[in-house]
Formats: sequence, structure tokens, C-alpha cells
Amino acid sequence: MKELLRTNDPTLIAFVTALLDDEGITSFQMDVHMSVLEGSIGILPRRLMVVDRDLFMAQAILKENGIEANG
Repeated sequence: MKELLRTNDPTLIAFVTALLDDEGITSFQMDVHMSVLEGSIGILPRRLMVVDRDLFMAQAILKENGIEANG
């Protein structure tokens, strides 16, 4: 799996996940439960991962929607 996006914004994660789902690209959120360790203040970013073969297409989808990908 490759990292597509890293952000503290849960709404951005939800939006990107919806965009990817619409194109048939499965994504996986990592570090979702880290807020327990940080006291739920949102300082630790979440990562959105995709399988290697979908990375290029996922990056193109984000670019089309004006979202900067990490990968």
C-alpha cells in the first residue's frame, strides 16, 4: 500500500474517500484511533492509503479536484 494523503482534516479524508469510491478505488485509513493517545485534539494526521496499482489514478483524481496528494 502507498500513502496518498496525510491530513488532520477528517472532512477531507471523507471527501477523498468518496471520490475514490466513485471511481472504484479502494482506500484504507490509517492512524484513525491515534486520537486516543493525543487526547482527541487532532494534532496527529491520518493517512489515506491505496494499493500500489491504484496510486497513479488516485493522484490524478485528487489533482482534478484541486487536492494536493502526498505520494
